[in-house]
Amino acid sequence: MDQAEFRHHWVHGGSRRSRADAVRSLAAPPALLPSGLPVDAHRRLRGPYTAANTVVRALVPEVLRRDAAPVRRYDIEVLSVAPELGDQVPNSRETLTSMALPAERTRYYARLRTKRIANGLAEFVRDALPSDGPRTLVVENAEHAEATDVEFIAALVRRVDPARLTVVVCCGGDGTALDERLRSVLEARALETAVVAGPSAPPGQDAWSYVSGECLAEEPATRAAYEALTPAERAALHDRRAAEVLAVGDFSYGLGAVPFHLERGSDPVGAALPVLLAAADHCLVNGFYDAVVDYGTRAFALLDGTGDDALWWKFAVKQGLALSILSRTREAEEIYDRARLLSTDPAVHLACSYSTAMLYTRHNDPADRDEKKAKALLNGAVATASLLPDRVERAFQSAFYKNGRALVEVNLGDPAEALRLVTECVDDLDRQLEPDEHRLHRSVLKNNRARVYTGLGRLDEALADYAVVIEQDPNHAEHYLERGNILRRLGRTEEALADYARAMRLSPPFPEICYNRGDLRLSEGDTAGALADFDYVIDLEPDFVDAYVNRAGLHLDEGRLDAARQDAETGLLLDADNAYLHVVVGQVHAEGEDLAAAEDAYDRAVAADPSLVTALSGRAAVRFESGRTDAALEDMRRAVELSPDDAALRYNRAFLHQAREEWDSALADLEVAGALAPDDEDIVAALKTCRVKTGRA
Repeated sequence: MDQAEFRHHWVHGGSRRSRADAVRSLAAPPALLPSGLPVDAHRRLRGPYTAANTVVRALVPEVLRRDAAPVRRYDIEVLSVAPELGDQVPNSRETLTSMALPAERTRYYARLRTKRIANGLAEFVRDALPSDGPRTLVVENAEHAEATDVEFIAALVRRVDPARLTVVVCCGGDGTALDERLRSVLEARALETAVVAGPSAPPGQDAWSYVSGECLAEEPATRAAYEALTPAERAALHDRRAAEVLAVGDFSYGLGAVPFHLERGSDPVGAALPVLLAAADHCLVNGFYDAVVDYGTRAFALLDGTGDDALWWKFAVKQGLALSILSRTREAEEIYDRARLLSTDPAVHLACSYSTAMLYTRHNDPADRDEKKAKALLNGAVATASLLPDRVERAFQSAFYKNGRALVEVNLGDPAEALRLVTECVDDLDRQLEPDEHRLHRSVLKNNRARVYTGLGRLDEALADYAVVIEQDPNHAEHYLERGNILRRLGRTEEALADYARAMRLSPPFPEICYNRGDLRLSEGDTAGALADFDYVIDLEPDFVDAYVNRAGLHLDEGRLDAARQDAETGLLLDADNAYLHVVVGQVHAEGEDLAAAEDAYDRAVAADPSLVTALSGRAAVRFESGRTDAALEDMRRAVELSPDDAALRYNRAFLHQAREEWDSALADLEVAGALAPDDEDIVAALKTCRVKTGRA
């Protein structure tokens, strides 16, 4: 098969059997997985990362035999999606966050963590591919994939060369049930095949075949046999299947098939709720927030009418946090309001006060934030925490809520008060707790204090705190990112680059770290390194507008006009009012001597950002070339006002004054330019000319 013929595929419609027939007709390369079977992505099987789990568990043993390096490089991703591999894949990058006891968790992963894991998994699969020819991976039930698998499958289709791995994504219906994130990638990168209705698989013999297939069979006769049973008979079959799946011993079944069957078994409240709670806790700790919401919603349905408010709260506190991180803040606040109505437990009210305050200072849309309300809630929490009888709990809770108030003070514009609060928390915990107590939160406090120091410009003190937290938590990537940013501000380039590199090694693919390194490399003249970093950022995150800005500018500087224009136009599809990208378009047109198009682009740039000097100076050059010196001079006047100490701007405005024979004005600009850049030969020559013209030679 010619390489140009390799394509990813999207097969939808018909029955699963007819889709399988359609897949066989594609004459795709051999199967990637030893089983040769499609990977079922239905979340009912293993919950989050159902498809990824199947792929990773099939690939890891062979990769370990062949070359363990890819497994070591992507151990976080591998273990996140397939905990069953823990005995084969040691986690070499544990952090205080990943190791924290449940009672000591105060830091949770960012919403974007699963997207980073998906990118890491795509790279792992790419690196795990055999060298003896292309392979095919068929994924079924994509419309029922959990959010984590949606990201994983989309990353495979978007980032893996179909000449090495052809990904075939199958789903029922016309494809509209697919998650938009996956459907948009398939529409852009896959060959679409619509399957007409065809025969389903032969029906199973009885209702047990339906239940043992996790109730996914399409055949009406099999489902009818199941529905013909009495509720007690159906519950017995679900109990039997749950026991059968539990006996397999795979942890991930506890996220999918096990709770599904127990919810429909003979004791859903007694048997399913503990499993759902464990699943919700696992997913919360790992950042699988959509799954946390799903488990909580199912648990609330089972708890309805039981009156078990204590168990309801165990789910609700996880549900509220997950909803907050997912920006579903109104739903989160409703949960906290209900908890206040149901409970008189001080711990519940403390947690609700803090969580609601975080909605008003962090999670809500900016228009819905209220810093004063957040501060009032946290003041109440601090007061209540001071009354707790247990020494350790009183110290921890007081510090926790004061730390939250410090964030509010930063947002209110009082970083000095925030610094006082966080320092008080650090000192109190160091004085009242043993060294091994609440290590995670004490690290979080010092990290937060370092951020406040950074905001105040006290960079040496910030570095001192980062030195402590890195010593205590050496595998936490964001510490190195934040310290690298400070080192860059201090001009300690090599140390900053080393911190960025370390952060990248410790984390699943993290576009922001790579972008910062590329930006630093660009400022240091390492154009090849910068280009490689920006390429990788855009590969990881095609919506990263700043990477398009920097890469377009780099292409422009290197004379690659077509590439610069393509990046600018792609970026403008994402951010139509990005002034920097309009400037790039203007510069490309100017280089091509299309002055009208160039001026139009510069007009758009100035409209988007009237203070952007490069837009004003670029438009001035185009207007001058068009014979409109007065308009050009007005642009340069504004540019010099905005950046009076820029020698090049002064020189360019002097050039326009000279064109109008305004020699005194030209000389005034050139004298300033000469003081700013005394070794610039062009400025020196222009000064001589103007001095002669003004009689001041």
